[in-house]
Amino acid sequence: MESKETIQGFYLRNASVERLETDKTAGVGHFNVFTRESCSLLTPYSRRDYYKISLIIGKGKLHYADKWIYVDRPALLFSNPVVPYSWEADDENQTGWFCLFTDQFLQNGTRLGNLQDSQLFKIGGTPIFFVDKDQQKTISDLFIKMMSEIESEYMHKYDMLRTCLHLLIHETMKMHPAENFEPYQNASHRVASLFMELLERQFPIDSPEAYLKLKTPNDYAQSLSIHVNSLNRSVKEMTGKTTSQQIASRITQEASALLKHTDWNISEIAYGLGFEEPAYFTNFFKKQTGLSPNAVRTTVV
Repeated sequence: MESKETIQGFYLRNASVERLETDKTAGVGHFNVFTRESCSLLTPYSRRDYYKISLIIGKGKLHYADKWIYVDRPALLFSNPVVPYSWEADDENQTGWFCLFTDQFLQNGTRLGNLQDSQLFKIGGTPIFFVDKDQQKTISDLFIKMMSEIESEYMHKYDMLRTCLHLLIHETMKMHPAENFEPYQNASHRVASLFMELLERQFPIDSPEAYLKLKTPNDYAQSLSIHVNSLNRSVKEMTGKTTSQQIASRITQEASALLKHTDWNISEIAYGLGFEEPAYFTNFFKKQTGLSPNAVRTTVV
């Protein structure tokens, strides 16, 4: 299972919004802009493979990496493809705008450098900016301009949209970022819960061609954008087991199900569960269960 939501995945998740073929017409990259009325009230906690800028008007909680912040007034959110996040609305009255775009779209014909190194999108930076009334008016006007421009027939409209994006970025860089991000009251519980959720999402392995993408504690730590030591500490504190033990237990559970309920051979199961050689899988399974894979399979009537 992929750990990032692709642009295609965004449109599948938001079937009511229209995908524009800007990949072809914009010269390079992808861009689109929407009103937030088209947003769901609860978005999945994951990384995306695109950038996103949102003017949030409405109350809710932003989960970002291993922190959260309560948004109770108009705010600008800058998300990048590296750090996972989700939005949890407190009420149905959600307005504003958002645009999503690829690095290639914004960089076309410019020399901005790496977006992830910029003040607004850098890893470890503060992604949200609360805006006052005048700033909200300025930002709203830029989004309204983008909404109008993307519907126009102007030959160079994507150059105009890039200009609007640059203005949006520079207007925000003049502001001060929010400083009241808070760790969860029980940060270990949050990290452990995210890990267990991500672990469960790797399964089931539903075809011999599928295979396990995340196999080690470091794989999971990178996907959750936290240090592996922090992950290990949180999982051990909250579950009493190490991260490696939790991963091994879930792989064993899946292996038992595949042995009992499929006709895949041992090699197909081994490769699907991330083992380079069937012998490695056999040794692992015997260590976990005390039985060989063949022994488990032969007990099934």
